[in-house]
Amino acid sequence: MPGPNPNRGHNVPFRPKNVGKTVKRILEYMKPYKIQLILVMILVIVSSFASIAGTYFLKPLFNNYIIPLIGMQNPDLSDFLRIIGIMAVIYAAGILASYGYNRLMINISVGTLYRMRTDMFRHMQTLPIKYFDTHTHGELMSRYTNDIDAMRNMLSQSFVHLFSSGITVIGVFVAMLVLSPVLTIVVVAMLFLMIFVIKKLGAQSGKYFREQQTAIGSLNGYIEEMIEGQKVVKVFNHEAKAKEQFDALNEKLFEASKGAHSFAGMLRPIMGNLSYIHYSITAIVGAILAITTGFDLGSLASFLQYTRSFSQPITQMSEQFNTILMALAGAERIFELLDEKPEVDDGVVTLVNAEFDSSGRLRETDRRTGIWAWRIPEGSSAKYVHLKGDIRFSNVVFGYEEGKTVLKNITLYAKPGQKIAFVGSTGAGKTTVTNLINRFYDINEGEILYDGINIKNIKKADLRRSLSMVLQDTHLFTGTVMENIRYGRLDATDEEVIEAAKLANADSFIRHLPDGYNTMITADGMNLSQGQRQLLAIARAAVANPPVLILDEATSSIDTRTEALIEKGMNRLMEGRTVFVIAHRLSTVRNANAIMVIENGEIIERGSHDELIALGGRYYQLYTGMFELS
Repeated sequence: MPGPNPNRGHNVPFRPKNVGKTVKRILEYMKPYKIQLILVMILVIVSSFASIAGTYFLKPLFNNYIIPLIGMQNPDLSDFLRIIGIMAVIYAAGILASYGYNRLMINISVGTLYRMRTDMFRHMQTLPIKYFDTHTHGELMSRYTNDIDAMRNMLSQSFVHLFSSGITVIGVFVAMLVLSPVLTIVVVAMLFLMIFVIKKLGAQSGKYFREQQTAIGSLNGYIEEMIEGQKVVKVFNHEAKAKEQFDALNEKLFEASKGAHSFAGMLRPIMGNLSYIHYSITAIVGAILAITTGFDLGSLASFLQYTRSFSQPITQMSEQFNTILMALAGAERIFELLDEKPEVDDGVVTLVNAEFDSSGRLRETDRRTGIWAWRIPEGSSAKYVHLKGDIRFSNVVFGYEEGKTVLKNITLYAKPGQKIAFVGSTGAGKTTVTNLINRFYDINEGEILYDGINIKNIKKADLRRSLSMVLQDTHLFTGTVMENIRYGRLDATDEEVIEAAKLANADSFIRHLPDGYNTMITADGMNLSQGQRQLLAIARAAVANPPVLILDEATSSIDTRTEALIEKGMNRLMEGRTVFVIAHRLSTVRNANAIMVIENGEIIERGSHDELIALGGRYYQLYTGMFELS
């Protein structure tokens, strides 16, 4: 059993590469909320000012309304109550301002992330197949989950708290300078000590947090792998080994998490105790100043209150800093997805509904006729070519990566209505041929003609609308059976869907499902057998009613009995269409008009079943079992 992969999972950088650029792009998404953001900043300033002003009122409260009244019989408390009322109004305004900007930031953050998710999904639909071939689904999902969640925390809380703390620190510092420059020097000295402690503990905490992120990625990846391969684990009795490897990864996560949260947990109590020490030293120095220099008690009371509120925002700023950096790193990954180049489409030829006029010429029509034509622009007019399904490869050379050729000088043709089969070893290039017909990838050399038109000149959406594929790996979407079949053509009626199911011989098992065609499919059809899922995929292709059909090992997951049941339906489905078949079961391609044997990216044999058997070459060896497909 392979050991754990240290690179497994979705390990991500802890810090952003370009803070300025990332923040600028986030602000671009927040532009529609410009007025609300200005209002947030105003409310933050009001809230911070209210806190600072309320504390400053302690000076006149003590000096003018408390100390003079000490020892006085029947004192007049009207002025005292008035200033208490003013302070209450100030604090109430601060509370309301704080409530207001928090509510606004929730609206802003939710709206911003809504726009960001929308752009992500829309852009993802435009990306080429190559992107999804080179990025795991877990890696992509982490952008919609982990990164978006980090962004939500930053936008709704961290940013505004950082701004609020910054305003408070500046305001408090100015107020302390006004009250006592000498005591302010004491505060600044303690501040440097606190910053030193934050830097040391923060560095250690950040180190362990990075290790924790890596450990989480490795552990989650391993768990995902074990869940998917649970059958294999049990078949080979590897439960103990799997647990051993899990324990090793879990131990790494434990140690990293312990270190991260230990240092993070230390920060607050240490800073709290330092603030108490800070407060005590300030009180002692202030008392000395009051005794020796006549420093008034009201100023001392206000200053001491400021010292208690001075360290707290600094601690909050240090705590929010790492959170913001992680969120900005997540934002960079989101923007990396958005910056991926979309699929290039230079095609100008489109697919249109057509009909024949009285003279037998094709003309475009808005109604669905069952006749399709390629519309080729010619200046201000257009030429129409009947879509028949004639596909020809001419000296096609292709490689997924530069310097690694997969197909070498492939030349073949499929006339309308012909069935062309591809056989050969795994990795020989069979599926690549069908990927090129769909223009999932563009060829390096040669040309592919579709009804005499170079497919590079056909718009990709229109090209793919003229084709239908049944893949080896069937994917079903959450929804009813009816909806999954209709996925092949969204405007298909219920009757057309049922007819397509009958054509694929899927109607019988569908009607035996709990709710028939309205049976819900979840978890990619896990409540269905592999054969049933494949039958639905074939029905989906049937409802599309394309002139060209591609069957990529479409019956590989169907047992012999099921294969016999759908053979008739498949023949009806293929009737009158150009069909490309890739199959491991050579019995399914016996009736093909032409069979291409591909090895190492080259066509080494071609002909009908009988011709290739008579040839006694590679196909003969495969068919008779002398050589097995691998």
